[in-house]
This record gives sequence, structure tokens and C-alpha cells, in this order.
Amino acid sequence: MAKILDGKAVSQERKKILKEKIAKLKEEKGITPGIAIINVGKNPASEIYVRNKIKTCDELGIHAVEICFEGIEKEEEIIASIEKFNQDSSIDGIIVQSPLPEKYNEEKIVSYINPQKDVDGFGIVNLGCLAINQEQLVAATPLGIIHLLEHYKIEIARKHVVIIGRSKIVGRPLSLLFLNRDATVTITHSKTKDLKMITSQADILVSAVGKPKFVTENMVKENAVCIDVGISRVNNHVIGDMDFENIQSKVSYITPVPGGVGPMTIITLLENVYENAVKRKEE
Repeated sequence: MAKILDGKAVSQERKKILKEKIAKLKEEKGITPGIAIINVGKNPASEIYVRNKIKTCDELGIHAVEICFEGIEKEEEIIASIEKFNQDSSIDGIIVQSPLPEKYNEEKIVSYINPQKDVDGFGIVNLGCLAINQEQLVAATPLGIIHLLEHYKIEIARKHVVIIGRSKIVGRPLSLLFLNRDATVTITHSKTKDLKMITSQADILVSAVGKPKFVTENMVKENAVCIDVGISRVNNHVIGDMDFENIQSKVSYITPVPGGVGPMTIITLLENVYENAVKRKEE
């Protein structure tokens, strides 16, 4: 039976440590980490994510500012708010909550975030640094996965990692993080042939496609490590990409959904904000 990679428990441990660090930064240097969250449109899922981020910020002592746009504004108005936060020395991180309404050019809007405040790690500068193994600000979900594996002392070097999904939010940056840690990486996607043949070779298998129970028992190798990033709602239940019940008895480690990768994402994002605040102290 697989051991559960408990992201909720690990994130709580990291949250306790981060809260202490933030309190110390405030006490010794008078600096409160700050994050600006720009939320565009009325996407119910985005509103839940933003609420959770703000709630966690309050728990940790991070100053959070949310700017809401209805989705009827011009891109220039959203960009102007980003420029304002770029100049605000009390703000250490800026995020544009994804996804934006279709009429907006998300790549263009995000490109206006100062790379030093790009705590989501989606900007070209930070992705470029990641690509050449000079990691700066790294996307929170991929980095959270690495932190989870490291917590459980799961070796990455020399392992064959297979990732299902090539998004810039998870698949692409995660592949680079694994490469930087000496893994052999294969990325698969919707155009990949013989997917089962490839996934069944993985020492570490990551799925981030958002299709419920897409990964079945016959797609995984005996004693593999399985990381499930997918989230789907079926019959009012949240389930992942992996057929958890049937895979669990075959593999060595597996993340649950919910309670696996998700909690690691928020805490890793806010660790990025804290690290930026420390840099502000040093300037």
C-alpha cells in the first residue's frame, strides 16, 4: 500500500515556520511582506482561490491587497494597476489571478509585472532563469511539488520523471525543475502516441490534465511515485487525474486529491513573497 504524500500536513509545518519568520522580520526590521492580487472578471473558482490566499495571508501576517475588475475594463486599465504596484515599495509580490476572460491578452498583461515581483514565476525573465538553472522566482505549484518530494526524502536525481501536461503553469516549469535536479524527464501531452507505454516507465509520474481518473492502474509502474495535480468536480466530489483507489496498492507514494499538491501551492507562493520582503530589507 502506497504511503500518502500529505501536502496538507507539510504545508501546515511550512506555514508555522513562515509565520515565525514573518513575525521576526516585522519585529527586527519593521517590514511587513505585501502581496497585490489582481482579479479580473467574476470567475467563481478564481474568487475561491483568492479568498483562500487572502485568508492565509491574514493568518501569516502578510499584507494582502485585492484589486477587482469587472471584466469590462480595457487592458490598459489593468496594466496601469500593475504599474502602480510595481512602484509601491510595500508590495513584494504581484499576481494576476488566472484565467482571465478570453477577450484579454493574458501574456501581455502579465508581462508588465516587474520580474522581481513576479511571485507566480510566469514571466519570461523568471522562466528564462529557470531554463538555464539559475532559479529566481519559480511557479508555486511546480516548486511546491519539489518541496513535497524533498520533505519525504524521495530521490529525484537519476530518476525517470514522466509529466502528463505541458502548461506553463505546471508541466513546463516542473520539467525544468526536475532537469535542474538531475532527473531524466519526458513530457507527454494530448498529441503523444503510446501514452501508456511511456507512463509505465516512470519512476515519478506527474499528471496535470484535469481529467478525472485519467491515469489508470495499467498506466503506472510498480512502486512508482505518483503526483496528482488534477482537480475535477464529479457528483459534487473533488477528484484528481489518477484512479487513486486502484493505483494506491501498486505504487510506493501517491498524493491525495484534495490534500496533496493544492495546499503546497499557496504556501509556496507566500514563501516567495516573504523571500522578496527579505531582499527588500537588504536593499
